[in-house]
Amino acid sequence: MSNNDLEQGRDIAARVEAFVRETVIPYEKDPRAESHGPTDELVAEMRNKARAAGLLTPHIPGGTGHVSHRATSLILQAAGLSPLGPVALNVMAPDEGNIYMLGQVANDAQKEHFLKPMIAGTARSAFFMTEPAEDGGAGADPSMIQTTATQDGNHWIINGRKAFITGAVGASVGIIMAKTDAGDGKVAATMFLIDLPHPAITVERVLETIDSSMPGGHSILKIDNLRVSADAILGEPHQGFKYAQVRLSPARLTHCMRWLGACRRAHEIACAYAVKRHAFGKPLIDHEGVGFMLADNLIELKQAELMIDWCASILDTGALGTTESSMAKVAVSEALFRIADRCVQVLGGTGVSGDTPVEQIFREVRAFRIYDGPTEVHKWSLAKKIKREVLNPA
Repeated sequence: MSNNDLEQGRDIAARVEAFVRETVIPYEKDPRAESHGPTDELVAEMRNKARAAGLLTPHIPGGTGHVSHRATSLILQAAGLSPLGPVALNVMAPDEGNIYMLGQVANDAQKEHFLKPMIAGTARSAFFMTEPAEDGGAGADPSMIQTTATQDGNHWIINGRKAFITGAVGASVGIIMAKTDAGDGKVAATMFLIDLPHPAITVERVLETIDSSMPGGHSILKIDNLRVSADAILGEPHQGFKYAQVRLSPARLTHCMRWLGACRRAHEIACAYAVKRHAFGKPLIDHEGVGFMLADNLIELKQAELMIDWCASILDTGALGTTESSMAKVAVSEALFRIADRCVQVLGGTGVSGDTPVEQIFREVRAFRIYDGPTEVHKWSLAKKIKREVLNPA
């Protein structure tokens, strides 16, 4: 990665931060920011303003050429200063991760039909992988996938149920992960690209969840005899797990980036409150218990920033960064939760109300400890790596 790229990232990030603070933050009290995320009307309104400012999908300047992961980090942290920022700028999950994967794997026709509108911010996407626990389906263990795709001539028939599918309601692009038979007796999966909505896909219900920033919320869906042509396959048949790895590490890290920005905002609000609010004859910040909480925040915000930058530098070498992204995801998600929790505590009653975005940021970050792999799964994976290395030293 060149210094020019990082400088470009800093420039874009500065413009993004100004846009979020001046244009996006005033929308936080808009009634269209609902419990299942901002409405399509609100998303379009904010994106039109981002487009006019030349900041829509800012990490892909001009609609082509993804900036480096380190530069992306600066941009997404700035976008994350408001829960609405990533949506307004078209850098939200799952679209940001889906855009990255399609850019790496999709063929030219698929890029034209599916990827181009996503980069332009006129289409939202959904990634159909997770499945209901009551069905014994895939969650943190993708090998448990129950949804099947069976070949029928030059077509495939897909059946199954999916759970916690973010943004499925209102999405126009779907990426379905289904189990396929590669003929070797091993569990294999294939990814399929489809246009949404589709009559063979039914939304059973939209879940009531702890978070509320992602358009369309999180749905449970049924896929009933969905028939697609072989042209719908993303990449090659039976390579779905491989392509998921292409998406996985960068998507884990961009979650860290966005929510680091959110926790910086929460810390700003908590600091301003602690300086202004008095109790027992002096400002809250002069009480050691409060001052030390904010000092701990400052330390952990910097540690999270450095962890993200380190992992991003690994990804910028072209490495998959599976281990590094697991480490970063655990360290950052756990630190951000502590930071958000302290901000709520410093704000007292105000912290548990909707008067500031701190209570929403706290909820969002709590969910982040589960999204893209629970902390415990990442630690288990790291422990397995430690065991392998001890038993089989290089």
